[in-house]
Amino acid sequence: MSDFLLELRSEEIPARMQAGARAELEKLFRREMEVAGVSVGDITVWSTPRRLALIARGLPQATEAVSEEAKGPPEGAPDAAIDGFCRNNGVTREQLELRDVKGRNTWFAVIEKPGKATADLLAEAIPAIVRDFSWPKSMRWGAASISTESLRWVRPLSGIVALLGDDVIECEVHGVTSGSVTLGHRFHHSGDITIGNAADYAMKLRAGHVIVDHEERQDIIRTGAAKVASEAGLTLVEDEGLVIENAGLTEWPVPLLGRFEEDFLEVPPETIQLTARVNQKYFVCTSSPAGGGEPRSGGGALTSDQNGSEQPNLSHHHPADGPPPRAGEARLANAFICTANIEAEDGGARVVDGNRKVLAARLSDARFFWDVDRKKSLAEHAKGLERITFHEKLGTVADKVERVAKLARWLVDSGVIKPVEDTPQAQTKLFNDAWTAAKLCKADLVTEMVGEFPELQGLMGGYYARAEGLPDTVADAIQDHYKPVGQGDDVPLSPATVAVSLADKIDTLAAFFEIDEKPTGSKDPFALRRATLSTLRINQEAEVRVPLMPIFERALAAVREDIQSFSNSQRLQKAKAGMDESMSVLMGGEVISYVSKPFGAYGDKFSETAHTLLDFFADRLKVQQREAGVRHDLIDAVFALGGEDDLLRLLARVKALQSFMDSEDGANLLAGYKRAANILKKEDWLGVEGEIARTGEEDPLALVDDPDMKAVIDAKMAERHAKQLSYTPEPAEKALMEALAQSEPAAARAIEAEDFSGAMAALASLRAPIDRFFEEVTVNADEEMKRANRLDLLAAFRAAVHKVADFSRIEG
Repeated sequence: MSDFLLELRSEEIPARMQAGARAELEKLFRREMEVAGVSVGDITVWSTPRRLALIARGLPQATEAVSEEAKGPPEGAPDAAIDGFCRNNGVTREQLELRDVKGRNTWFAVIEKPGKATADLLAEAIPAIVRDFSWPKSMRWGAASISTESLRWVRPLSGIVALLGDDVIECEVHGVTSGSVTLGHRFHHSGDITIGNAADYAMKLRAGHVIVDHEERQDIIRTGAAKVASEAGLTLVEDEGLVIENAGLTEWPVPLLGRFEEDFLEVPPETIQLTARVNQKYFVCTSSPAGGGEPRSGGGALTSDQNGSEQPNLSHHHPADGPPPRAGEARLANAFICTANIEAEDGGARVVDGNRKVLAARLSDARFFWDVDRKKSLAEHAKGLERITFHEKLGTVADKVERVAKLARWLVDSGVIKPVEDTPQAQTKLFNDAWTAAKLCKADLVTEMVGEFPELQGLMGGYYARAEGLPDTVADAIQDHYKPVGQGDDVPLSPATVAVSLADKIDTLAAFFEIDEKPTGSKDPFALRRATLSTLRINQEAEVRVPLMPIFERALAAVREDIQSFSNSQRLQKAKAGMDESMSVLMGGEVISYVSKPFGAYGDKFSETAHTLLDFFADRLKVQQREAGVRHDLIDAVFALGGEDDLLRLLARVKALQSFMDSEDGANLLAGYKRAANILKKEDWLGVEGEIARTGEEDPLALVDDPDMKAVIDAKMAERHAKQLSYTPEPAEKALMEALAQSEPAAARAIEAEDFSGAMAALASLRAPIDRFFEEVTVNADEEMKRANRLDLLAAFRAAVHKVADFSRIEG
């Protein structure tokens, strides 16, 4: 058994591609070995900016010999068939064997395949691995690049080390031959490094100032950055993504701390962090928390925004000219930490100074954007939204903002979103704050700062709102209305923010569902699933009682109006350009009338769209709650009742149902329900209302609205319902009747009071009576009246259970 080492050396591999490349290298190596019949055990894959390395431990020296059998034609077959079989399998007639197959002699070829040396198999595998390697982006190079058949690699391939044990595996790929020689650090080591075997690979590269293990480099950066920050009396803003990226940019990482001018701290801290991170790959630091305690920034790691981009999480860090931080909060320091790829003789002073100058230029741009943007109010910026198309069928962003503002105002006015204090003044303030924030929530999209850093949308709007003196509640609503943008993101709880956030997300959902741009399969280009999950989280964590259907209807009505207006505007423009023959135009070119198709397509499916949206929410709710440990069939059981669009109430009912189903009473009642439902289904029992079906009409309900028959049918039904039993019920039968008479109204009262645990307790009282009924009572009695009444009793039991949940949807 021997260890195998493969190193593929090239020019710099982008840091973002290295993790995928490691996985690809292992996958292709395992594929080639599996095809060759070589068993593979433990594999280690490393990466640096200049190399990919794989070590496979414990490979055999050769594959085992195998014997294969091939079934051929029967005895007596034409010679041509037998000769063809021999040629296909590389044997002669003398090597064939006759065997009995179902009473008939048949020719078999036994093919002995000797084992192959693993070294030979690796020599064939390496070129195949390199040739089949998949990169997000790749290139051709050199004279051979004029041919489309030439090798593609992420950067020019310059060297291959291939060793099995101490022996070189000889192969050649695109003019690069394998060997045992590699190169060390670009600046710290000159000359070749000869590798003896896989065991000394990492050690010899370390001597050449290359740490080949990417995880070790990450640890060095993580601990080293925290150390230099601590030595300066600062706290590192942790950023794991930046740790991984810097490890992918260096082979000998050395974290260094530098300072930039304090004047730049006038710029919002998120801008400084984003500039340092995205443009320069620097970490930032915070000063000691005011009043003691730990920073509340959550480390400042970046979170994903609504477009999947990354956004700084420095919500508790303050610009220098902002309000003073509260006790326990940290202020961004005028410090950065860069990761050098060399160990400089001067301790990194020149490296730091060069990086400081580059960062200063970047921060100067950010400060310029900050100053320029504040020369206009958000209301003035918002006028620019009229030039930005939201969607070709939905008009501009300004149109969307108007819809969001109206919906947010309605949410407050209708009492869905309530102020913290239940006073007329608080209600008026919330109404005004929600309206103002909604009107300005997208204004920062046309600012210089967001144009440069799209990740800061919303956040910069909040800063600009405060800068012009708008109330903090308005600024917070503008800043946080995109939230939550991911699973780990905070959920807004302020009433004004909740109103704007819900209005924005529901408008987006209504708009795209109305134009039939619903998510399909894995495709969700407008992030509608995420918007739905965010809406669900707001409802649950902010405890907002949102009646979804009325909100959907209102949002869809506004969308329809805008679509019609946008469509008419386009027709108007075509008419003025003389492009639409259906328009009547005066000689001066002014349009005075035009033929317009009625807006029937959208009107016809208005309610259908709202129901489709509710179904979509139900599906997302199942996904969300399944991750939280709630059974999807229980959600189905509650949704199946219909008429439920209050998600808080629905979830409370589902949780009570799950708790009940986990109990012995719940499991037994479900068994009793299924038995009753199966009997009723087998008997096709409609209950006393089944009398309607016995009228002789083809349509059982044909006579219900007949004036001459209505009185007769009503009287018949009243008689049946009021009639006393014509026989003495058995004790178990009577017990079930009495239990139903008590539990059904008790459950109804509990549901009305939203005491769903009480409703489940009322159902639990039916468990013993229904069990006893099935044990002691014969449902299909010989007497027609007994049989009918007992089936009616089971139907009443099923109906009572269905008032709490549709148990037919529950698994088990």
